[in-house]
Amino acid sequence: MSIHLSLHDRSTRRSTRAAARRSVAVVAVVLTCVAGAAGCGSSDAGSDAGPAAGSSAAAEPKVIDVTVEGDSVTPSGERVEVEVGQPVTLHVTADAPGEIHVHSSPEQELEYEQGETDLELTPITTPGTVDVESHTLDKVIVQLEVS
Repeated sequence: MSIHLSLHDRSTRRSTRAAARRSVAVVAVVLTCVAGAAGCGSSDAGSDAGPAAGSSAAAEPKVIDVTVEGDSVTPSGERVEVEVGQPVTLHVTADAPGEIHVHSSPEQELEYEQGETDLELTPITTPGTVDVESHTLDKVIVQLEVS
């Protein structure tokens, strides 16, 4: 009888170890698949779809070149599409210092110097149209279409 238990114990141990190895292998495969899928999610940088509503994925910064010469500004009232929360930088080249007003919530007033100045806007978190104007020239530079 002790021989029978001994053989039974060895057989049970072998099948238990084999089951444990299979479990470890299955877990390794699942983790590899999950990690691979997560890593592939951000490779679609050129997509127009943008992040889903409520997504925390960071959008590429939008840089808008602004030129102020005399009493004219370029661009002049064009609409520019940006995503909710997308970083926006105004790259201003000006022949004199001035101020830009962003009609967002909260409102933003940004000063630029003569020469080149980069103005980083506080991210806009509410969808809609936001006017960006030159207080110095009393002209609309761009309208940000936030969606």
